[in-house]
Amino acid sequence: MRKDAGATIYHLVRMGIATTQREIERESGLSRGTAAQRISELVETGLLREGEARPSGGGRPARGYAINPDYRNVVGVDLGERMGRACLFDLSARILDEQVFDLDLRADPDTTLGRIAKATDALARSPQRTAPIAALGLSVPAPVDVSTSMVAMPSVMYGWDNLDIRAALGRRIGLPVRVDNDVNLLCLAEHRSNWPDCRNFAFIKIGTGIGCGIMVEGRLVRGGSGTAGDLGHVQHGIQPAPLCRCGKEGCTEAHAAGWALARDLRASGFDCQDARDVMELWLRGEPEALNLLNRGSRVLGKVSADLVAILNPEVLVIGGQLARAGEAMLAGVRELIYKRCLPLATRQLVIALAPEPEDLGVRGAALLAMEEIAA
Repeated sequence: MRKDAGATIYHLVRMGIATTQREIERESGLSRGTAAQRISELVETGLLREGEARPSGGGRPARGYAINPDYRNVVGVDLGERMGRACLFDLSARILDEQVFDLDLRADPDTTLGRIAKATDALARSPQRTAPIAALGLSVPAPVDVSTSMVAMPSVMYGWDNLDIRAALGRRIGLPVRVDNDVNLLCLAEHRSNWPDCRNFAFIKIGTGIGCGIMVEGRLVRGGSGTAGDLGHVQHGIQPAPLCRCGKEGCTEAHAAGWALARDLRASGFDCQDARDVMELWLRGEPEALNLLNRGSRVLGKVSADLVAILNPEVLVIGGQLARAGEAMLAGVRELIYKRCLPLATRQLVIALAPEPEDLGVRGAALLAMEEIAA
């Protein structure tokens, strides 16, 4: 009970849900005496520190509490399509230092793990470090089995499906490791950074692939095995039904993902391999790219409408490489959502583009690592 109560209080303060003892009592259900004792223990161990006094509504101002950002540091690692990025964070999610390394997801996993370990070692010796490193969070561009933290097939990470990443990487770096797929962590970072007061939130990434992260009542939803939000493999019977890279026919990805648009552009004679190349052609104003992205936005709109109808989020954010098309991407999504969903579901729905900060993925990985401390 002592450990669970402390973890609950730390989580409430870290999320900004409760920062005074009275707020902590209300949100946690703990008695006044128990809350006071656990808060005192967290302050004594250095996890929390006294913050600014807060108005109490009468009488003396209430004492506020905040996390101690320098109690520990964490490392967040984001594996992208072409490169990896590892950043050192304090517990306020401020980036202290970073390492960037080339990446080939088709290479032997041992090579990639070695580069992550090398980057982590460099960050551990960084003069910018403010505390010992407590944990590492890893964002991977692949489905992850939540029961094992192993990459699940089919995936672009060939050869990783039987690898216990937490154990293999943990042995190399001597730290606890947490792993999740990139879309969940993008969702987590976007929510915490820009929509912290939104209780029901969804983030769709449309890049080389398509995926979705879901927050319900402020918590990330992964599902029974980790495939919650797998919009890329929802099928709508659109004809013709091209073969998806998962082996099935007619998936949303096979119509609208960056790899599918690149496939169609190559058939038209363009040198195009992935979502990044698609966007370069779109930005140049190539008619074929403009037409394909316009069509793809409406396919994404159909599956987004399903998401809104089922989950009724307050905010839906679209991000990823193809979201750089801005309103050209949002137009098709909005059109199909408003066309297919009940007015009650869309009355207060906010549909927005994610900003393009390079650190969104690595920040999500760091937030995942911080959960190790909160636990």
